[in-house]
Amino acid sequence: IEYSQPVLYSHFRGKREIIGAVALQGATELAAAVRAATAAANGPRARVHSLARAYLDFAERHPAVYDALFQLDGGLAYAQEDTPEPLKDAFAALLESLGEVAGDGVHPGLFTEVFWASLHGLATLTRAGRLLPEDVAQRVELLVDRLAMI
Repeated sequence: IEYSQPVLYSHFRGKREIIGAVALQGATELAAAVRAATAAANGPRARVHSLARAYLDFAERHPAVYDALFQLDGGLAYAQEDTPEPLKDAFAALLESLGEVAGDGVHPGLFTEVFWASLHGLATLTRAGRLLPEDVAQRVELLVDRLAMI
């Protein structure tokens, strides 16, 4: 970013606040990527598939941002009343497509959490070398086929 560490710390109170700022910007970018991918898809199954691919692609292309969002302590509240809007909006971007495929009697928010947790696991394990990257497409198909009630 072409700023020295002292310059960064003159704008933020510490590492935790920097991570939080990166996470909030990342949440905005993730929401935009998911919405762009799902907007172009035709039908619920295609939207869910596009959402999964967009999420995993984001995690792969932006590993430091993804870590700030989900691995590092940025001092942000998740899934609480005081959760910052960019984080709420990123979840809403997932819910917009996943809520329609949750199935009868399943709370859309709960289904979205489970689907997101599955995507997070795939992203994290693939990046750590614990899952073969060449099987990503098959994993996405399996996830969509088994979880989404389409």
